[in-house]
Amino acid sequence: MITRILKIHPNDNVLVALQDLTKGETVIYDGHEYVLTDNIHAKHKFFMQDMNVGDPIIMYGVLVGKAQHFIPKGGLMDTENTKHASEPYEFRPYHYEWHAPDVSKFEGRTFNGYVRNDGRVGTANYWLFIPTVFCENRNLDVIREALHNELGYAVTDKYKTYAHHLVEAYKHGENLEEAETSSIGQANPAANRIFKNVDGIKFLNHQGGCGGTRQDAAVLSKLLAAYADHPNVAGVTVLSLGCQNLQVHDFMEDLKHRSPNFDKPLFIFEQQQSQSEEQLIKEAIRKTFIGLTEINKIERQPAPISKLVLGVKCGGSDGFSGISANPAVGYTSDLLVALGGTVLLAEFPELCGAEQQLIDRTKDETAARKFIQLMTAYSNAAENAGSGFYMNPSPGNIKDGLITDAIKSTGAAKKGGTSPVEDVLDYTEPATKAGLNLVCTPGNDVEATTGKAASGATLILFTTGLGTPTGNPVCPTIKVATNNALTKRMGDIIDINCGPVIEGEKTIEEMGEDILEYCIKAASGEVTPKAVLLNQDDFIPWKRGVSL
Repeated sequence: MITRILKIHPNDNVLVALQDLTKGETVIYDGHEYVLTDNIHAKHKFFMQDMNVGDPIIMYGVLVGKAQHFIPKGGLMDTENTKHASEPYEFRPYHYEWHAPDVSKFEGRTFNGYVRNDGRVGTANYWLFIPTVFCENRNLDVIREALHNELGYAVTDKYKTYAHHLVEAYKHGENLEEAETSSIGQANPAANRIFKNVDGIKFLNHQGGCGGTRQDAAVLSKLLAAYADHPNVAGVTVLSLGCQNLQVHDFMEDLKHRSPNFDKPLFIFEQQQSQSEEQLIKEAIRKTFIGLTEINKIERQPAPISKLVLGVKCGGSDGFSGISANPAVGYTSDLLVALGGTVLLAEFPELCGAEQQLIDRTKDETAARKFIQLMTAYSNAAENAGSGFYMNPSPGNIKDGLITDAIKSTGAAKKGGTSPVEDVLDYTEPATKAGLNLVCTPGNDVEATTGKAASGATLILFTTGLGTPTGNPVCPTIKVATNNALTKRMGDIIDINCGPVIEGEKTIEEMGEDILEYCIKAASGEVTPKAVLLNQDDFIPWKRGVSL
């Protein structure tokens, strides 16, 4: 029998609808009857008792909101009767005991990755183009079209074919609404590659490097250096204009600071010192082509699972995110930590309400106080700008049951599992300690994934309940759906479906193990995530301003 309602934590005073429920019907949970006073759509919540003004609303065992007026038992939670609230947090001496999961199934397992000279292991082998300033974006676009088409990395051929088909139909006077397009398929993206051991040529187009504050340029420099140093990157081409705030010298200093023994092929071109645009582009293509012949000699080889660095992210979240996909990914995180690997949990605006739990799990007091300082500064900056973490949920989040930021955040924090927090990292800081790391980034999907990759994530698990076509240039991004309906509707972007958890067909633990198995295959190049196949190479640097 399929469960229709769920109580997430014993202390909660709300129940979650797993299926649509009808006003007036009686539902039973744990021997208690609830007569519904409203229609309760799947993913939404209703109250287990009468609520009066100011009464605390508890979900995931923590304060997530307060009642704004009287709400009857069986009433729907909505934005009118519930407003965001969360408990204050502080550092306190706390002995946290972690019960690691059974990892016997994965002990001794390896993945086939690209072993770098510094001992890190990449899950992909990319060549990276970096502009130090937005003025070079057009040159990058020209180079991308030339190299992607000739070397077999383009994925837009089917759309060109489709457009050509429409042109021919128009020329022949055919009805364009009825033009036959079913024969247009997706080609194998790796079939025509010239360099079989080069997984892609990636381009970090951005809008920074000049015109903003010098602090913005300084942060961007550290970010670009982090990407050049990334274990999934084997070689780099840098294009500079020459007069911008972010000088090549600054970038090289940041790269040297991050990686004193940097030994990857690195080519730098400055347009204001070149003879012409044509000369610049041709030389950049020629040098890069030679570099590609070198990194193509690198082959995958076995490496322990402990070498994986897993970023966990959610976007386009729904009311099932904190029930299926996020806790399943959290179990995957715990498995990887128990095996000696590294997990990166970020999105600080989406940890609102979960702060005390994370502080109590942090092993080092200095790291715990760093987390408090970063969270407090971020929250204060948002409030000073006339906003606040409470404004984080999007219209789509709210429509699908995430009424307050604390509800969204406590569900989002589930992606980090239950292991102790080993370290806290500011934006662009590299992860140097195995285990769970907290990384300061916005909740914004692309700004967050951009930051995770900068801290060293070699795979990203991205959970979604509504569907989000997002990826990263250097870090393969795996999409994990919270429900069956999304997987059916947007199967072209979804890799893993956690709908069976909602349907009662799989446990969180079983799903978490399945996800880790997929990660091992993706890290080995045995399966290619949809975001990689579609070249969803999203890259947005954070300027350290207010971004939720």
